[in-house]
Amino acid sequence: MTTAVGEQAAINFVGHPFGWLLLAIFVVGYYFIAAEEKYHIDKAKPALFTGTLMFVLIGIYYAAVGADFTPFEHEVDHLILEIAEIFFFLFVAMTYIEALIERGVFSALRAKLIAKGYSYRELFWITGLLAFFISPVADNLTTALILSTVLLTIDNKTKEFLVPGAINVVVAANAGGAWSPFGDITTLMVWAAEKGAFSDFLYLFPASFLGWAVTAYLLSRYVPDIDPLGDGNPEEAAKIEILKGGKVIIAFGALTIALAVAGKQLLHLPPMWGMLFGLAILQLYMYFLKKKHHVDVSIFQAMSKIENNTLLFFFGILAAVGALHFIGFLEYAAKLYEVFDPTMVNIGVGFLSAIVDNVPVMSAVLKADPSIDHAQWMLVTMTAGIGGSLISFGSAAGVGVMGKMQGIYTFASHIKLAWTVLIGYFVSLAVWYFQFIVLAIY
Repeated sequence: MTTAVGEQAAINFVGHPFGWLLLAIFVVGYYFIAAEEKYHIDKAKPALFTGTLMFVLIGIYYAAVGADFTPFEHEVDHLILEIAEIFFFLFVAMTYIEALIERGVFSALRAKLIAKGYSYRELFWITGLLAFFISPVADNLTTALILSTVLLTIDNKTKEFLVPGAINVVVAANAGGAWSPFGDITTLMVWAAEKGAFSDFLYLFPASFLGWAVTAYLLSRYVPDIDPLGDGNPEEAAKIEILKGGKVIIAFGALTIALAVAGKQLLHLPPMWGMLFGLAILQLYMYFLKKKHHVDVSIFQAMSKIENNTLLFFFGILAAVGALHFIGFLEYAAKLYEVFDPTMVNIGVGFLSAIVDNVPVMSAVLKADPSIDHAQWMLVTMTAGIGGSLISFGSAAGVGVMGKMQGIYTFASHIKLAWTVLIGYFVSLAVWYFQFIVLAIY
């Protein structure tokens, strides 16, 4: 199971006792992440401990057997780059959201919605539709963070509204991102690998939309069909306006997303580069507000309010999954295409992405490069995207909302209603089958 000194090949721990030890550590760590409510421990703590510990142990093993550290160092360097891209992308998105909160953007939006007399159930559908159609452009994570903030500004206490609403936003954001090449990291990976043309992803719209719509309908039955509590005077609420500079920050936020997309497609820069450039623009604009209009705003105040536990959770879980990939488990799983029917494997990818995270799962599939047609590549793209909705932290959108709605949207609260997501998942599969197999659109 080991390599000789000087050989630049990673040790394959699949079937090795040390490999199973690492897998057991991952499972135990995952359990404490899932049992956040039971043990009252923030999910970032077990995630970060598990992810860092696994690589420490791998390093100790390499040193103990005198193996060549080159593949280990290469994996760590690659993982740091991958995590940094996601980390800074999230960092900028969260900073923009906090800046919008400070400028009263979401309070004004809440006031407008309340003033129109929408009930909880109507607000549930409005936020879900917004999430589904914003996600293909703004990416699923940013969209989920924005809409979960909207939910909290509407009502931050009524769980009968917030829990189904949060699940709805996560499912809608993931479903909306599945039919756009830059709506999710996994779709971007598939597009970049030239497994499908831009137009190919658009064919996933019916399956994504109908799957979300069915889940949303089932969830809506749990939402009270009454007006929001404690909304005060609707006429007074309608007078609440966005503070100076808020509308400009909205525009800069849209520009930042556009820069991230354009930078990736035209300049071959990672999306986080465009996001950080957008952050630089926001910093300059806040400086202008302070000097020109004497508005007391600070980019660092916005940064100080970021949910750092969400960022640390991402670091930990991606490190843990990266360790599983390095020791061979994910690549081994990708070889299932050689044994089982590709459709069944791709359906299973959706369930696996909910447990392990869709990014490394899709990475393993792309590295395996199975001989499957366009229809199957579109299926695995869709299942990896929407499958993450089955568990609260199975997707970037879910993790982001968990961080934003701590104590409200949790693993346990999601699991209680996960059956609605599962039904929607199978509806999406049925629509895909009708389009790509029955109608044979390719």
